[in-house]
Amino acid sequence: MTKKADSPTPAPPAQAEAGSGPKYVPCPTCGGKSLFTPANRFRPFCSERCKQIDLGAWANEDFRVPTEAPPEDNLYGDPKLGN
Repeated sequence: MTKKADSPTPAPPAQAEAGSGPKYVPCPTCGGKSLFTPANRFRPFCSERCKQIDLGAWANEDFRVPTEAPPEDNLYGDPKLGN
């Protein structure tokens, strides 16, 4: 007869440490799960398609920071030219 252990069975090594398993992040383009490891050559994107969509948006300047253009009738830049 074998003696039962009072403590729970230890987790396998891959699950024993938090964060040691594969890390998934949301794809910036579609929001789907994307494996964030060197094995995913498209990371942080989930696929080549999502990576190309993002590149096209970047090249099309869709990621510009909105700014207010200075008024055209005011001089700006060199303070000596203002008055």
